Amino acid sequence: MTQILLDMDARGVATLTLNRPEKRNAFDEHLIAELSTLLAEIAEKDSVRVVLLRAAGTSFCAGADLDWMRRVAGYDVAANLADAGALATLLNRLDTLPQPVIACVQGAALGGGAGLVCCCDMAVATANATFGFSEVRLGLIPATISPYAIRAIGRRAARRYFLTGERFDAATALRIGMVSEVVHAAALDQSVERLVQALLDAGPRAVREAKRFIEQVAGRPIDSDLIARTSRRIADIRSSPEGREGLSAFLDKRPPAWKK
Repeated sequence: MTQILLDMDARGVATLTLNRPEKRNAFDEHLIAELSTLLAEIAEKDSVRVVLLRAAGTSFCAGADLDWMRRVAGYDVAANLADAGALATLLNRLDTLPQPVIACVQGAALGGGAGLVCCCDMAVATANATFGFSEVRLGLIPATISPYAIRAIGRRAARRYFLTGERFDAATALRIGMVSEVVHAAALDQSVERLVQALLDAGPRAVREAKRFIEQVAGRPIDSDLIARTSRRIADIRSSPEGREGLSAFLDKRPPAWKK
């Protein structure tokens, strides 16, 4: 059975669905490889404007598959390193995807599943969703997901939830910055669609450039070099075809070309 379903609509919205509901969409080496390959392909497609990350069944992703963990436990250091590298590559591809990614979270998002949520640009969770960095309960640490999780929730929250491995609810995930919005289950699709439409209303190149520029600016001192870089970027995009069209459309009080 295909572990990742891909659907593309006419607007350029790609939906990736984790499709192991009988395993609560837990990771194994096959799911990791399949999702990683699809992300690499989507990254090259200008026709894709928004990506949704969903999951079949009652859970978003329960972390590592138990059978996979049993196999990994028998690996030597070299094989373990290669296996961990595949997951690290997947997380990085999701994090650096040129298109904006929205996680649609229902049920449990644990361990690596929580890491997936942290790699997305925004996440909408149902009120009954649960989260956790449960690795320490298995004598492990959330190593590969840690750069993305710590960036999402901050060091203080990471010190609690990485060390205790406790589960927390959607309201807590919202408070610490892991998800963008919490809604009733019946309103999940509607809330996600509102975000999708907002992204489609924006300039396609502008959205990609804004996403990339956040990483270039975040955490840097506001010095003469950064000021010059930001000035250059706005000058470049103002003079680009999309920038000119957007400004002209605004001044002419008409929809820009990308909305037609």
